[in-house]
Amino acid sequence: MTLKLVIFDVDGTLVDSQGHILASMDGAFKAHDLPAPGREAVLSIVGLSLPEAFVRLVPDHADKRDSLTQAYKDTFMDLRKTGQAHSPLYPGAAEVLADLAARDDVVLGVATGKSRRGLDHLIEVNGWERLFQTLQVADHHPSKPHPSMVKTCLAETGVDARDAVMVGDTSYDMEMARGAGVRGLGVSWGYHANDALTDAGAVQILGAFTEMPAALATLWEVP
Repeated sequence: MTLKLVIFDVDGTLVDSQGHILASMDGAFKAHDLPAPGREAVLSIVGLSLPEAFVRLVPDHADKRDSLTQAYKDTFMDLRKTGQAHSPLYPGAAEVLADLAARDDVVLGVATGKSRRGLDHLIEVNGWERLFQTLQVADHHPSKPHPSMVKTCLAETGVDARDAVMVGDTSYDMEMARGAGVRGLGVSWGYHANDALTDAGAVQILGAFTEMPAALATLWEVP
């Protein structure tokens, strides 16, 4: 039996977190009396680590990036405390994760721009404590699209790159996968356009979670 690995991005792939991301970004910019970027601009940087996100969002305010990062985190925590930071799962996500986790030949991992604290909270809320065998977060790696997170997933699970798949909604996920020698499976329900995913190297783009089992079977049949 050849062990296979499916690595999932989180925001925009497993959970729809745009509501609290937009609200947290708005709070961070208000705290600095700066005009908040528009929705499209904010969603375009989802998946990057926060410092890298602010490099792109405020190229002319390098002196404020650290404090904007902290203000974002503070706003997000305030939203969580007041129950306003709920990120619903996309339809079919829970079922596909459970089915994959039940297979003896598949292990699951996460590669996310979230902090470990943010990911731990999401895992606790959804009861995923025993679901993933490798968890990679922005705290311990260069920002996507650097391949460090995917390479670490491979190292921790012992799975060969040819037997692994990265599932994500952004070009950063697909570029990260390509950099690690892993095939990228894009999803259409997230924050980047399909064309961006294809241009970044996605081998296929899913229209719904229900399409994932067949897509994975096809990918694993063709080395």
